[in-house]
Amino acid sequence: MTGAPAPSSARRRLAQLSIRARLMLIGLAGLAGALLIGGFLLYAVLTTSLGRSVEGTARASAEQVALLVDSGRLPDPVPVSGAQVVQVLDAEGRIVTGSVTADRLTALVTPDERRRALAGEQVTVAGSRSGLSGRLMVAVVEAGPAVPTGRQFSVVAAAPTAVVEQSASTLRALLLWIFPLLLALLAVIAWRVIGAAFAPVESLRQGAERIDESSSESERLPVPPTRDEVSALATTLNAMLDRITAARHKQRAFVADAAHELRSPLASMRTQLEVAQRLGEGGDLPAELLADLDRLTTLVADLLILARADDAATTREAAQVDVARLVTDVCGRYAHARVPVRTTPGLAGRHLLTRGSGADLARALTNLVDNAVRHARSEVLLDADAVGHRLEVTVTDDGHGIPVEDRERVFDRFTRLDEARDRDGGGSGLGLAITRALVRRSGGDVRLEAAQPGLRAVLHLPTATAGTLPRSEAGVAVDARGELLVDGKRASVERSDEDGPAT
Repeated sequence: MTGAPAPSSARRRLAQLSIRARLMLIGLAGLAGALLIGGFLLYAVLTTSLGRSVEGTARASAEQVALLVDSGRLPDPVPVSGAQVVQVLDAEGRIVTGSVTADRLTALVTPDERRRALAGEQVTVAGSRSGLSGRLMVAVVEAGPAVPTGRQFSVVAAAPTAVVEQSASTLRALLLWIFPLLLALLAVIAWRVIGAAFAPVESLRQGAERIDESSSESERLPVPPTRDEVSALATTLNAMLDRITAARHKQRAFVADAAHELRSPLASMRTQLEVAQRLGEGGDLPAELLADLDRLTTLVADLLILARADDAATTREAAQVDVARLVTDVCGRYAHARVPVRTTPGLAGRHLLTRGSGADLARALTNLVDNAVRHARSEVLLDADAVGHRLEVTVTDDGHGIPVEDRERVFDRFTRLDEARDRDGGGSGLGLAITRALVRRSGGDVRLEAAQPGLRAVLHLPTATAGTLPRSEAGVAVDARGELLVDGKRASVERSDEDGPAT
C-alpha cells in the first residue's frame, strides 16, 4: 500500500526550484488560499443575507395577515403580492383560508415544519406543494382569537427562493471563472516583478561565471545603482576579488622570484659538477647529482613558465598557426621514442589555422605527447581536425588510462597519481598544469577522455581565417643541443625530459 509522499520529499522538490519559482509558488499559494477563504465567506454572507431577506419578506406578509386575523377582517381570498403563498391554518392544521396561489386542500407545511418555523428555524419546502417550481421559504406567525370562541390560528406565508438560488449560482460561476483567471494574471505579474527584482542577482551570477582563470584580473562584478542588499553584496564580492587578486599577485611574484633566483646557483652547481666529472673527482657522485640537478632545473623552469602564464600582463603576440604542420613537426621529434608516434594519414597536406602563440602550443602539445609516450603500450596517435567553429587536436595512447574521477584533478599543479609517485620515474606534476595554462592563453582549452583502450587528450583551439592575423605558420624542430625551435627560433620554454611524464 502506497501513501502520499513524505513532507520531506516535497520540501526537497521545492528546494530544487529556483528562488524566483519558489517565491512565486509560495506567493500564489498564499493568495489562492486568501481568495478561496474570501470567496467562501462572500458566498456564505451573500446567500445568508439573501435568504434572510426572502424570509423577512415572507414574515412581513405573515404578520400583516395575522393582524387581519386578529381584527376579524380577514378577506377571502387573502391578498398577496407577487408569487407569495399564504395559508391560514387552525389549531388542527386545517386550512381556513388562503391566497389565490395557495392550495385549499393541502397545508403548505407539516406540523413538524410548522413547529420548527415557529421556533425561529429557517424552513424551506418544495414549491410543488403549491403548484410552483423551485423552493419556498416559509414563515409562520400565530394569530387569534379571530372569533369570540377564542380559536387560535397559524398564518403560513411562503416566498420563492429563486432569486437566492439564481444569485448563488451566478456567484459560484463568477468565482469558479474569475479566481483562476485572476490567479493566472497575478502569476504572470508576480513572475515579471520577481524577475525584475532578481535581475541584479542574475547579472551578478553571469558576471561571476565570466570570471575564471583566463579572465582579466581587473574584471569585476557589476554593481547595481540601487542602495539595497544586492548592491551591498556586489560591493563586498568585488572587495573579496580585490583581496584574492592581491594574494595571487603575491603568490606569483614569490614563485617567479624564487624560481629566478634559483637558476643562478643551479647553473653554478652544474658547472662545478661537470668540471668535477671531467677531472674524475668524486667518483660516481657528480653523475648522480647531475641527474637530480637536471630534474630540479626542469622544475624551476616549469615554475617560471607557470608564473608567466598566470601573469595577465605577460602576453604573447597572436599569430596564425598552422596546426596540421605543428602536429606533424612535433611528431617528427619522436622518431626514436620508446613507442612509435605517428599521425593520421593525410594530415600533413591540410591547412588548419588557429590564432595564438606557436611556442605555447608547441610546448603544450609536446607535454601531451611526452605523457602519452611514457604511458603507451604500443603506439601514440596524433590527429587534428576542424569541428564546427573550433579545431581539435588529439593525442591518443593505448596505455592504462586515467579514471574518470581523476581526469580533471591531474590538471592541478603537483598532482601525481598513485602509480606515478615514484619521482625517479615520474615528472614534477606540472606538465598538464602548464599545458592547460598555455592553451588557455591562446583562447583554447584541454580535456582528457577515454579511448578504447587508453587515454585521449583533446586540445580545443579557436579557428583563424586567412588574412585576419599576421602569417606565422609554426614549424617545430630541434637544434644540436636538443632545444625546441619554433619557426627556426629557440622557444622561450624548456621542455621536460622526453621520457618523463607531463603529469
